[in-house]
Amino acid sequence: MTAKKTKLFGTDGIRARAGEFPLDSKTVRMIGASLARHLIEQTGGRTPVIVTGRDTRESGPRIEEELIAGALASGASVQSAGVITTPGVAYLARVLPADAGVVISASHNPFADNGIKIFDPSGRKLDDATERQIESDIATGELNLREASDAARANNEQHAIDLRDRYLDYLEHEIGGGLSLTNLQIVVDCANGAASEIAPKLFSDLGAKVIAINNQPNGQNINLNCGSLHIETLQQRVLTERVDIGVAFDGDADRALFVDAEGNFVDGDATMWVVAGYMRSRGELNDDTVVATVMTNLGLEVALRDRGIKLTRTDVGDKYVLDELLRSRAALGGEQSGHLIFPRVSLAGDGMITTLNLLRVIKDEEKSLAELTRGFVRYPQILVNVKVREKVPFESVPAIATRAQEVQRELGDRGRLLLRYSGTEALARVMIEGEDEAQVRTSANTLADVIRAEIGA
Repeated sequence: MTAKKTKLFGTDGIRARAGEFPLDSKTVRMIGASLARHLIEQTGGRTPVIVTGRDTRESGPRIEEELIAGALASGASVQSAGVITTPGVAYLARVLPADAGVVISASHNPFADNGIKIFDPSGRKLDDATERQIESDIATGELNLREASDAARANNEQHAIDLRDRYLDYLEHEIGGGLSLTNLQIVVDCANGAASEIAPKLFSDLGAKVIAINNQPNGQNINLNCGSLHIETLQQRVLTERVDIGVAFDGDADRALFVDAEGNFVDGDATMWVVAGYMRSRGELNDDTVVATVMTNLGLEVALRDRGIKLTRTDVGDKYVLDELLRSRAALGGEQSGHLIFPRVSLAGDGMITTLNLLRVIKDEEKSLAELTRGFVRYPQILVNVKVREKVPFESVPAIATRAQEVQRELGDRGRLLLRYSGTEALARVMIEGEDEAQVRTSANTLADVIRAEIGA
């Protein structure tokens, strides 16, 4: 373990290659112990309750066991929901109630990676102060782990099933209440992930004819040529089966992307366009505002403006979207990736809730998804990722800063340049959008070449 390395939490919790720091057994156990210790301090000495869950990666059970062991050894009580979606754990943390929810998942990453996401009882990501305290505990390595008492040990598999059923019941009866999907045919791509059992059952129970694909996880096939990262698989199946709609989840099902009956890809921006219009027509879109990120397509901003809806942008990451939603009291926010948040019902992005809300629009409006997305014109947008050896401020590298300024001048007021680093990987992301796709592509590639030459890995 590298003792000097204390920055563990990124924009989406802890994420790394399974088995390596900070996801080695000792560090994971210490993370569990540290979390429990700080929860005890926050609860005034009361035994804190932690609810855990994981996606389908082969490393998940071991990591969950180590984290639970550390939490139990520091005096917490732990309930495990087993394999469940990330927003499922956030929901359980809120309703049990628990003092924290912990998810073992690396979302859309390959199976060899894993991660740890921690939620507070409201369903929000763990606060920055507690994250820094945990990082400090890991850096010093001064936690004393005592043996857990039998009374504090995690539950059995039947209790895990009960917890998952509670989440499914919430989706069916509270979010999907009054929604009949009879006569609707859906292809559901589960990404061989956490949605593999829950999603097909949810939509079937609401009356849809469901064709489930990539719902046979083996520990290594999560996100592998399937799910929201490989939408072409779903597009082909929707056309072959001649169904009404297709939905693709990622590994932990906090996001959802769609395909209409004509095989067209419907991303998070297009989904927000459809849902925002529906909500506004019913007086449910507070202040006629939608919250999105700097990555959101310029076409959405233009299309929403034509409907009298304002788009507010934040930094990339659902954490920042949620912060702005809570600050402004807006009712809808999200990202192009399909990670949408409806704060009135959940403070965590939930692919199941997103899907149910979109299906409700389709049923209530009696229109196909293709009809509903007309009016939203996506501006050509190019994203180029460049592997970097270090994440230095772009403005501190003269060649990069100069080329970036030139590109923005070339785009003028008819396009946007966004230059940023990935929050979870050693990547520089060059995103350019504008009316002329050829110009956008050329500009993105030339700027990427400069970054590659200056700080490329």
